[in-house]
Amino acid sequence: MVSPPAQQALSTLSASAQGGAPIGVMICGHGSRNRLAVAEFAQLAEGLRRQLPQIPVEYGYLEFARPILRDGLERLRQQGVGRVLAVPGMLFAAGHAKNDIPSVLNTYAAETGLQIDYGRELGIDLKMIQAAGARIREALDRAPVGPNGPIPLHDTLLVVVGRGSSDPDANSNVAKVTRMLVEGFGFGWGETLYSGVTFPLVEPGLRHVVRLGYRRILVFPYFLFSGVLVSRIRQHSERVAAEHPEVEFLPVDYLGDHPLVIDTFIERVEEVVRGDTNMNCSLCKYRAQVLGFEREVGAPQESHHHHVEGLCEACDLCENECTGACQSDGVPIPVAGHDHGPHHSHEHSHSHAHGPHHPPYPHADHPLGPRSLRTNPPEQEPPS
Repeated sequence: MVSPPAQQALSTLSASAQGGAPIGVMICGHGSRNRLAVAEFAQLAEGLRRQLPQIPVEYGYLEFARPILRDGLERLRQQGVGRVLAVPGMLFAAGHAKNDIPSVLNTYAAETGLQIDYGRELGIDLKMIQAAGARIREALDRAPVGPNGPIPLHDTLLVVVGRGSSDPDANSNVAKVTRMLVEGFGFGWGETLYSGVTFPLVEPGLRHVVRLGYRRILVFPYFLFSGVLVSRIRQHSERVAAEHPEVEFLPVDYLGDHPLVIDTFIERVEEVVRGDTNMNCSLCKYRAQVLGFEREVGAPQESHHHHVEGLCEACDLCENECTGACQSDGVPIPVAGHDHGPHHSHEHSHSHAHGPHHPPYPHADHPLGPRSLRTNPPEQEPPS
């Protein structure tokens, strides 16, 4: 059944196509060596195809999976598409959505003459908050009931875990999601943690929040798909939970292909047609003098993923669902035959060796941040 947002989008797309070139939709993902994460992204793209049956829909990845972005664009071109509406398959706009994906799209457009219009990320959106709320309700419904009855919401602490980025604008969006959910449900408290790149990380962050004395802690990975980072969040949560049996730790599922997530993607496609695709540039570190990130204003829009584009080697430590066994401390093992040092991991964990594309993160030495970012190599650090 086609949802109301899809019906509206189909009407807008059809009207636009009648006045110009045939339209196709391109969903641009990051990619992963985790087979489950790649399959979930493909499943989401298939959900979009079902909602937009009259419009060609393709997808592709920046790295570590196929089809790559160029493959998806080429498929659309072969179907006679003259205008592509490209949407980043990202929750928030950080380096991948602002630099890497546009670089690939611009290059392909220049080479082929194909018109490619780029949309914005999912971002802070009512439907996304509603989808997150649905995942939290599912977790609460599964919660065990003790002899004294259910734990009240005011004695429950919600922890929202974001991907983590060197872009403070993207990180702040995760914090806003946390606040919207905490106030919406009426939880006793809320905290925002991150899986990497910035601080506070999951394990040290959870060690802080248990001191607040709440009887139950919900840990919600605010992610679209599975992957090593979601697995690591689960592992680190279980580690802290084992040390605090007096606290009930309740895991929440990631967003996945929730129908409201698919509806948000459809709205982003419709925004491209309407020309309403503005990102939040007022706090973008590439355009504004954001405190602590002044050096990055005017940085070139370029991708650093070319050397792992389409690389499909799977980690042989995991069969399907990634366990994070290769980077339990946040430092990845090298890819077989592609030893780029600690710069690239299953989910592109950034290291201290940022090179020309990654200016040093100003808080790389924060005690609650990842060791892989620190300016001093891990082997020279004192024991933590």
